[in-house]
Amino acid sequence: MRIGIVGAGAASAALTYVLAETTDAELTVLEKSGGLTGRAATRRHGELTYDHGANYLKSRDEQINELIREVVGEDGLVDAAEPIYVFDEHGNVSEGRDSDAHKWSYARGLTQIGKRLFAASDAEIERRTRIDQLTHEPATETWTATDTDDRTWGPFDALVMNPPAPQTAALLEGADWEDPRRTELAEAAASVPYRTIYTGVLHYEFELEKPYYGLVNVDKDHEVGWISREECKEGHVPAGESLLIVQANHEWAVENYDRDPDAAAMELAGHAASILGDERLERPAWTDTQGWRHALPDGAVDPEPVAAAEAAGLWSIGDWVPGEARLHEALRVGMETGERLAEEA
Repeated sequence: MRIGIVGAGAASAALTYVLAETTDAELTVLEKSGGLTGRAATRRHGELTYDHGANYLKSRDEQINELIREVVGEDGLVDAAEPIYVFDEHGNVSEGRDSDAHKWSYARGLTQIGKRLFAASDAEIERRTRIDQLTHEPATETWTATDTDDRTWGPFDALVMNPPAPQTAALLEGADWEDPRRTELAEAAASVPYRTIYTGVLHYEFELEKPYYGLVNVDKDHEVGWISREECKEGHVPAGESLLIVQANHEWAVENYDRDPDAAAMELAGHAASILGDERLERPAWTDTQGWRHALPDGAVDPEPVAAAEAAGLWSIGDWVPGEARLHEALRVGMETGERLAEEA
């Protein structure tokens, strides 16, 4: 069986691993960027390593815990042990709820999860391959995908869609597939609400002394939604230094998405200084930024059009399927879809 996967997100990584373990299918992953694992993204700058999208992997799902320990591996696994506090619309910080759940990353960053799962699957990964046309061949019940360089991939006996719901919807709307299931799935995917995220990365050549790893805005009324300290992850930040990940809320992110990155980072530094009560944070030694227009789904897709399309060999994965913007949910839906697809192989 030949299976094509559009997008190399975390769900795709889990799916390819399951399929490689349970079938002899030929797996081809078509990824538009040069990286892996989507918003579970890691960058490096000198001695700094930082997770600037998804911040960590929760350990609340035993199936995912087993995947991490037995497949991805505990080599380099790090746990941000400090708690998560909260702050309100005025920037007032208070203790959050205690939790004994792990907050996992790797010394080399969250992308290790995707990299190791893809390596275990031995899937063929074609990077910098942006798909802009899907075609269904009714005579053979197969799929092909054409990229922006006019290269055609396939034919595939099954095609798996991992891009965010709005991008999946756009591909389906223009797909050469004369079937009412195409329209129904496209409309269902297009209706999934999303939040935009804009991240500022702020480096300081001094050490912060705080009792928490992260701060989350509980009332959703502050310009900042989340702040975390990468120095709480072993191997990410040299001793005596600090690195803040500051993620703006949806409204701020939309309004400032195309702004000059340096100016945006400095405004977020000002917000961080105010919330943490430290004027030194207004002057970072170095900054970085990243935005995701379609970052966090705020609802699940209608499952009926998804199931109907599967009967035609078109499968959908990603955190927008269950509607929970969590890394463990993306991994879980990838594994479960891989198990069901393996039954067809």
